[in-house]
Amino acid sequence: MFKGILIEKDDAGYRAAVRDIDDAQLPTGDVTVRVSHSTLNYKDALAITGKGPVVRKFPMVPGIDLVGTVESSTHPDHRPGDAVLLNGWGVGEVHWGGLAQKARLHGDWLIPLPAAIAPLQAMAIGTAGYTAMLCVLALEKHGVKPANGEILVTGAAGGVGSVAIAILAKLGYTVVAATGRPQDADYLRQLGAAEVLDRAQFTSPGKPLGKERWAGAVDVVGSHVLANVCATTQYRGVVTACGLAGGMDLPATVAPFILRGVTLAGIDSVMCPRAERLQAWQRLGTDLDMDKLGTIGHEVGLAEAIPLASRLLNGEVRGRVVVDVHR
Repeated sequence: MFKGILIEKDDAGYRAAVRDIDDAQLPTGDVTVRVSHSTLNYKDALAITGKGPVVRKFPMVPGIDLVGTVESSTHPDHRPGDAVLLNGWGVGEVHWGGLAQKARLHGDWLIPLPAAIAPLQAMAIGTAGYTAMLCVLALEKHGVKPANGEILVTGAAGGVGSVAIAILAKLGYTVVAATGRPQDADYLRQLGAAEVLDRAQFTSPGKPLGKERWAGAVDVVGSHVLANVCATTQYRGVVTACGLAGGMDLPATVAPFILRGVTLAGIDSVMCPRAERLQAWQRLGTDLDMDKLGTIGHEVGLAEAIPLASRLLNGEVRGRVVVDVHR
């Protein structure tokens, strides 16, 4: 038996609670992992609260991230004792995820834990930080250099935004943070933001084109915020889009793209190919100041993650939430 958060839906309703789970209930897979830590992400919060159609089958263990040690394996790439991590691949949605003390998974989904990153650090980074690194890699791929100008990060006090700021600042970019939480301005400056803006200036319907400012951007909000970011991006600037915290719609025009040659680069972390995952995690080991992870993340136990999910959806949680599944 092991403990985990189990989401159930039946005639009695939708509920999430910490349960004792029998090993025989684990789903199919060729690798069994003894999990040490997981995380609480926006998608996990939607799953736990039932406020979004994230969970596709029941019962379900949420948790789109996990790190741990291989307990048993029939997969050629993984042996008992190996330290491994996982992000995405539909775990916590269609396959049991990481918010439990054990997980049975398909070995192709797992990657080795980089030597430069400790297990706790890996989850302080988590899907949010890995997504932030994918955004940075996309900016680099499209030729955005520190000398080109400012990089805007929206949703700056959240997990993706926090790690993106820390990485970009270490790489020499001038980072501007947009947030709806002015009380977090000092925190964002500690991470490396040169300036902190109120997100209110991006949330209302804007003009098709505004004054050019951003050489690049990392957007986790979508909707009017993303439209306004695109409209104020420099000629041939690059905007990476990786979230929908403000809405799935995009009330924009084609003007930034056909008049300024702006690139809108979509970032998907869930099904990202293995080679790109490995690159992103190796770069995280060198390009993220690990000393800042203590500022970005805080640790909770399994039971604490359930009430925290609603606070995360309400925008009341700063940075990253690491879940010690043995607490």
